[in-house]
Amino acid sequence: MKKSPAMVAPCASIPRMDSRAASPQRSTSIISPDLAIPDYLQQTYWWAYIHPSGVRFFERQWLVNAILWGNFSRLRDAALAEMGIPISGEILQVACVYGNLTPRLADRLAPGARLHVIDIAPVQLKNLQSKLGRRPNVCLHHQDSTRLSFEEGQFDQVLLFFLLHEQPAGIREQTIAEALRVVKPGGRVIFVDYHRPAWTNPFRYIMIPILKTLEPFALDTWNQEITAWLPEGLTPASLHKETFFGGLYQKVVITR
Repeated sequence: MKKSPAMVAPCASIPRMDSRAASPQRSTSIISPDLAIPDYLQQTYWWAYIHPSGVRFFERQWLVNAILWGNFSRLRDAALAEMGIPISGEILQVACVYGNLTPRLADRLAPGARLHVIDIAPVQLKNLQSKLGRRPNVCLHHQDSTRLSFEEGQFDQVLLFFLLHEQPAGIREQTIAEALRVVKPGGRVIFVDYHRPAWTNPFRYIMIPILKTLEPFALDTWNQEITAWLPEGLTPASLHKETFFGGLYQKVVITR
């Protein structure tokens, strides 16, 4: 099943998403007033990803590192190392990420490579735009991860960095299916997310009440493998899994 092509080459330009008249800093897809923020995101994560004050609060490198118990840099670098040095081809990042993941990824792009980032929340795209500065090889797109407006097999690699644990199971399945749809045969989808830690890991017992309170969908990533949400009938060419920090985090790489 193919969908209408997105603005990829080149992206459409829009102003800087504020009231000041200025030339665009970067190519970005137009914010669609018809694309609504999902109810689960509005109800569960408004304080972290939707409200402007929350975005300003969480956009601190030291804070995102503290939230991951000092592992942000390690997990970021593991994801980027998986993508290559330099990173070539057409790259898709599904959802914006607090911290310096995306600027570091953009810094690693090979000549001629392009990075595309999608997010359902305009405030997140605005925040990422402010972090990236002028980068003609990066395009931002206002899109829903469950209904990507890209052609099948359009990307060489797709990255989902701590996204799955924030989504209900049905949304998660659609997101994964879309990521696999838009990656090329032989291309890779890279997931970095939570994982069930070892019994001997003390953070196992610290994280349970934290996740139950703040991340109500996250324990799904403890109770099931990411492969449980793959589209029915899909057989990846290869799959590699690595865990970190006593099993609390995982990196899963699926080759299409």
